[in-house]
Amino acid sequence: SARVSSGPWLSLSFKNVKHNGNISMKDVCEIARALRSKSMAKEFVGTVKEVLGTCVSVGCTVDGKTPQDMQAAIDAGSVTVPEK
Repeated sequence: SARVSSGPWLSLSFKNVKHNGNISMKDVCEIARALRSKSMAKEFVGTVKEVLGTCVSVGCTVDGKTPQDMQAAIDAGSVTVPEK
């Protein structure tokens, strides 16, 4: 019988997997706080936008809207991001 052994060559990444979850803007800010030290952004709002970019990549929505719409709302000032 054929058996697949595990090892470093056995990749656990799956390509083209689409997620359809919805997270809150509060969750996005919490994730951004956790990733702030790794972020290249000058300000916290930039880190939030990086997280929203990842939401685009995985296909999830934020408060029922697309991450692109949330980024535009942040730019327009209709959605406020806390300083930290």
